Amino acid sequence: MNRLRRLTAVWAALALTACAATLGPPQPDLSHGDGWTFAPAELKAVGLGLPGAVLAPEVHFAGGVEIVAGMGSPLHGLSDLKLSSDGRFVAVSDAGDLVRGVLRLDPQGRLVGVDHLASRRLILENGSLIADKIDGDAEGLALTRSGDLLVSFERRHRIWNYGPLSALRAPTPVSSPDAAFPDNEGMEGLAALPRHEADGWRALGEGGGVWDCTPGGCRLVVSPPAEAPKDNDYRSTGLDRDPSGDGWFMVERRYTPPFDMRGRVRRLASDGTPGPVLVELKLPGTTDNFEGIAAERRGRTTRIYLLSDDNANPAQRTLLLAFDIR
Repeated sequence: MNRLRRLTAVWAALALTACAATLGPPQPDLSHGDGWTFAPAELKAVGLGLPGAVLAPEVHFAGGVEIVAGMGSPLHGLSDLKLSSDGRFVAVSDAGDLVRGVLRLDPQGRLVGVDHLASRRLILENGSLIADKIDGDAEGLALTRSGDLLVSFERRHRIWNYGPLSALRAPTPVSSPDAAFPDNEGMEGLAALPRHEADGWRALGEGGGVWDCTPGGCRLVVSPPAEAPKDNDYRSTGLDRDPSGDGWFMVERRYTPPFDMRGRVRRLASDGTPGPVLVELKLPGTTDNFEGIAAERRGRTTRIYLLSDDNANPAQRTLLLAFDIR
């Protein structure tokens, strides 16, 4: 991820690849006294831009927004998101912040904005606020069937349970893969197991490897590769369960110097086998550092949301894109 920060001049060109009509600010968060703080932002409409996006025949673009926030805002560096209920979502940043909001859809169900954005700092086991990157590099997020919020971290690799989203508490460690992850390439993907299985979670390593975990331990599904991925190989950056079946949706990212950044979405089977590409985002169309993914069932379609991590780089963008899979 550090290599991405050197591309400020190049990433500036990405702003030219999509429509960016200003939508105005989101509706403010109205909560009081629950530990959340309103996070101001501006919104811009985003399309797929110039030709570059490749969608499978059953996939349709369903709208997109750019979240524009000021320097130091907790809305930078967002690395994963999950849907909770009634159009609400929760996201996590690689600086140790938790963010919540509400999706804004038009009468046709297309994504046209986000509202009620608010944030709170994640805490350590002793109840103190996370203060530095080595403790707060959160990359994955999952909501278990029992309603608990799980967060996976890299650098100090671990998965912590923060309790119910409605009543967050000091975290407790839960089962995580017994693997020697590199400092900056840990458990990027985290998602709940299917309903017919135990109340557990699936973890996905950035450089490879799949594990299914329960409170009693983790089971290796796919071993990490013997050789680490090269810089221009696709890497796994996000995971969510397919609400219409037994598998998952996986988002991957590839960067080839000096400026070829791509993102793609594939299904991931129960045995860890990846499926065909459903969505590929690349230049000269809209693209960025996509790391988060969330899925929900909407009638006869499955809606997926992709979230990009702007690395707190002014030349990158925080994008939220929606796609429907029929």
